[in-house]
Amino acid sequence: MKFTLSWLKEHLDTTASVDEITYALTDLGLEVEGVEDRGAKLRDFTLGFVKSAEKHPDADRLRVCQVETDEGLQQIICGAPNAREGITVVIAKPGVYVPGIDTTIGVGKIRGIESFGMMASERELELSEEHDGIIELPSGNVGDSFVDWLAEHDPAKVDPVIEIAITPNRPDALGVRGIARDLAARGLGKLKQRDVPAVEGAFPCPISVTIDEDTLEQCPVFYGRVIRGVKNGPSPVWLQDKLRAIGLRPISFLVDVTNYFTFDRNRPLHVFDADKIAGNSLRVHRAKGGETLVALDDKEYMLVDGMTVISDGNSIESLGGVMGGAATGVSDETVNVFVESAYFDPVRTAYTGRALKINSDARYRFERGIDPGWTPYGIEHATRMILDNAGGEASEVVVAGKVPDTSRAYRLNAKRVISLVGMEIPEAEQRQTLTALGFRLDGDMAYVPSWRPDVQGEADLVEEVARIASLTKLEGRPLPRLTTGVPRPVMSPAQRREVAARRTAATLGYHECVSYSFIDQASAALFGGGTDATRLENPISQDMSHMRPALLPGLLQAAARNQARGFADMALFEVGPVFQGGEPGEQQLQVTGLLVGRTGPKDVLGAARDVDVFDVKADAEAILAAIGAPAKVQILRGADAWWHPGRHGMICLGPKKVLGVYGELHPKVLAALDVKGPAMAFTLWPAEVPMPRKAGATRPALKISDLQAVERDFAFVVDAEVEALTLVNAAMGADKALIDDVRVFDEFVGGSLGEGKKSLALTVRLQPREQTLKDADIEAVGAKVIEKVTRATGGVLRG
Repeated sequence: MKFTLSWLKEHLDTTASVDEITYALTDLGLEVEGVEDRGAKLRDFTLGFVKSAEKHPDADRLRVCQVETDEGLQQIICGAPNAREGITVVIAKPGVYVPGIDTTIGVGKIRGIESFGMMASERELELSEEHDGIIELPSGNVGDSFVDWLAEHDPAKVDPVIEIAITPNRPDALGVRGIARDLAARGLGKLKQRDVPAVEGAFPCPISVTIDEDTLEQCPVFYGRVIRGVKNGPSPVWLQDKLRAIGLRPISFLVDVTNYFTFDRNRPLHVFDADKIAGNSLRVHRAKGGETLVALDDKEYMLVDGMTVISDGNSIESLGGVMGGAATGVSDETVNVFVESAYFDPVRTAYTGRALKINSDARYRFERGIDPGWTPYGIEHATRMILDNAGGEASEVVVAGKVPDTSRAYRLNAKRVISLVGMEIPEAEQRQTLTALGFRLDGDMAYVPSWRPDVQGEADLVEEVARIASLTKLEGRPLPRLTTGVPRPVMSPAQRREVAARRTAATLGYHECVSYSFIDQASAALFGGGTDATRLENPISQDMSHMRPALLPGLLQAAARNQARGFADMALFEVGPVFQGGEPGEQQLQVTGLLVGRTGPKDVLGAARDVDVFDVKADAEAILAAIGAPAKVQILRGADAWWHPGRHGMICLGPKKVLGVYGELHPKVLAALDVKGPAMAFTLWPAEVPMPRKAGATRPALKISDLQAVERDFAFVVDAEVEALTLVNAAMGADKALIDDVRVFDEFVGGSLGEGKKSLALTVRLQPREQTLKDADIEAVGAKVIEKVTRATGGVLRG
């Protein structure tokens, strides 16, 4: 939305500067996108006085002029018919850029005579289309700036142009009047009265108007009248200046009137050539579909069923709320004009404009919502302007339908406003604000003006009061303390665990990823998801059709993208929710890490190696320790199918209490996601870690025994397919109180053991707590270890 400062001042009595106005507009929610200084391009032009003008010796139409300038007497060759002695002109000296002809003036010879500059016309300075002669000024001193002269004598031509962004909820600001109303409510001036008296009709309107019953929802009201005997032609200079300033091209006076009120009052109008309306009747109805219309843009459009159209006795002549037809458009020969002021439904107008791909100022406003209550006033204002400038005689107004009833009221609760806004705004000021914005107050009820379709509840009244009061005046206030003493922790234990997991993973050298919670169905199916329970009703794209069942798909996709770009070694992690369904209880927090490639770059010592299962096991245990998991855990098999069946482990507190999984990912999963393996990963469930029995800010006391630990070695002969983990778990269960740790330190296959056998050697560490172990105690524990391992594996103690 563009407007000039002088145009704004026609509605607002103010002495505020442009800076003050633009600051207030942005603060009011009408963001200023730019201010155009139209005088900047004319800054180098000065005034001169023609001392003499002689005919060029070699050209009949050229004059050799001696012009007095601020640099002395200069010779300028000019071909304008009005170039003569004794006039004050506008001079472009050598080096000055002339915007209208996109040329920088230089010293040159014209038919053998030197010329030191140019005397400019209005079109060359982009002031108008006038180019029949150079500018003649009625006053001015030699050397004065032309911009300063315009600012004093014709300010509209160098008026600053302000452009603001309009949000969809503020259609009233699509007119200069609405902008002025907001500024007046803020206190930057006083809103001027701009009403005009109704024009009495001199004769009955010869053109009738009807609205079909099934079209009243799309066009509830239509006002029209004929003005006969008008003289159409170029608009007055003031009107042309206004339209050019905001980027519109003046066409003819009757058309320019409709454009003027579109921007002045947010009131689109239309004018028909009354003599071209067949049958002296107009009918507003729905299109049947398949009809065609040549619009004012000279393009032919195929209409769709349901569009709001206006027809005369022969055919469709206009698209309601979008664009008129060329057949009944006005021209310089128009002497009888029919003026239309109607209200069209915003939704139907938007559908029509979108279907036909027509972007017009009328559509832009109707689809956002104009003021239905100003429909009858719009035709009176337009009539008065036409009569005052083009003459003629107006008929009586013909009306079809009735103005929609938009009346509604909401309660103004002054205390509630203060509570929500956080500012002390007196009730009297609140009422004054709403009154200035056009609301009518009756007791504590505020009646909404017809030009504010966005106000739909009490909360909108609060917003209006806050907007005018300016939220920039809000002062920060600390929230009152709910308890005395040291405040309670803000973060919950689960949140603290999440933070600890993130920090620990980052400390271990992992890079955090933040991936979408939506993935494609195929990837979700690889990790136990992809069912209807997690399918989105309205996905962003086909690749984001399901909620993720695990964090691994996102990390693996990130790894694939990095590998495709030459990054082979990476450590990635993510902390986030995963989903088994759409209900609140069907999501869990996971911590997942992924290692791909080697542990580091190649070096002369050969320290770098491929990542393995024990790397992710150590990292998983470090994160579990950071979030408070018990030190003693069991490592079991039996994880989901996307883990390698023989190279993974579940970190458990029992068969049914799984804290996490670590290991190598299945090659089939890596191939499906285009990841070059092997790849190691871990997944942890922080919610499964038991909460500490005692909550405190300090760490518990370190429990360490002062008694000597004892280690005993055992070697068992077992079948070759028996896993070492089975022996470790069995040995740990022999005496949970005394056995502190069990480690595998040797494996021997073949030899004297025979085919299908192997020997696994364990170190069992016993840590007494109460008294020093005696030989009998150690032997008893050793016997239990042998018994447990033999029972679990079928193996025997190696002799």
